[in-house]
Amino acid sequence: MKKLLLLLAILIIILSVGQSYNLFPRFNSISSPGSQKQAVVYEESIITKVVRNSLASVVTVGIMKTTTQSGSIQIDPFNPFSPFRQIPSQQVKIDQNIGSGFAASTDGLIITNKHVVADTEASYKIVTNDDKTYNVEKIYRDPLNDIAILKTNAVGLKALPLGDSSNIELGQMAIAIGTPLGEFRNTVTVGIVSGLGRGITAGSPYEGYVEKLDNVIQTDAAISAGNSGGPLLNSSGQVVGVNTAIASEGQNIAFAIPVNIVKEILANFQSRGGSFERPYIGVRYKMIDKTTAVRNELVEGAYVLEVIAGSPAEKAGLQVEDIITEFDGQKIKGTDDQSLAKIILNKKIGDTVSLKIWRSDGIKNLSLTLEAAK
Repeated sequence: MKKLLLLLAILIIILSVGQSYNLFPRFNSISSPGSQKQAVVYEESIITKVVRNSLASVVTVGIMKTTTQSGSIQIDPFNPFSPFRQIPSQQVKIDQNIGSGFAASTDGLIITNKHVVADTEASYKIVTNDDKTYNVEKIYRDPLNDIAILKTNAVGLKALPLGDSSNIELGQMAIAIGTPLGEFRNTVTVGIVSGLGRGITAGSPYEGYVEKLDNVIQTDAAISAGNSGGPLLNSSGQVVGVNTAIASEGQNIAFAIPVNIVKEILANFQSRGGSFERPYIGVRYKMIDKTTAVRNELVEGAYVLEVIAGSPAEKAGLQVEDIITEFDGQKIKGTDDQSLAKIILNKKIGDTVSLKIWRSDGIKNLSLTLEAAK
């Protein structure tokens, strides 16, 4: 018995010394150098495949406009009799890349952010991966989300497949492609999905435009100004989001609009026959919820702050301080700031709708014909 115990003790000492000096191989398939190398190679092959299949569909968005540079006064220290010289204002032509986008169809439809093409007085262009330039002919700016659809004369572009953002999970691979700083075209960065359901404020440093967005995707894939509008892809090469903003206060914090929102916008766009014009009624309003309504002896709905001259609303007889309670049979929810806008967006130009409004002298029923937004 003593001999057996002595042999066990010697065996334990030998094993301990052997492991300390790496005399014995470690049979751990997960942490072995070979498996780690295989994992890295496998991940690299996924990324390179996605990028290879997607680059031809990603575009750079550029702006073209002429602005007037204000005049100034220049001081000439070598002319004591007339030291001040007036520099007149002059026109400056701007032609620069400002954002990114991707093909949504083979006939020239491009998806980007609304804030990238916010300047309605400017002209825009796209540049493809093979250095071809196409002018943007029409722009559909969605009034509810930071998404725009561009119509170009490009043909034969490969549309990127759209995934399902409702199936995104924390930690899954995220691949971003775009033109950071408006300079480095088709830059690829890789990260993971870091957060879901975030609320942010998005905007463009070029256009001075900001918009509050809810339920966006957070990623640590490196994104900079100029990446806006580019695709955020999963490991299958499907678009899961549209890159839209970065957090200036921190590093590796970027955000993307879920692709399901893009799919809804495209479906709505196609249901209206692919029209780049959207219907409007021509009022500025503020939502009144039930609590506010009861407190002020009003009703729930959209409180009209302004009626635009010559608009469908003015023609229908809407007045300031009216409260729209129903639009074409649908009740207006005072708790949803976009309730009325959503209903209008689902209508077509030329549709005649019924309105139920509350006015100080009683309930009114009006008829309104939708026109194209100007």
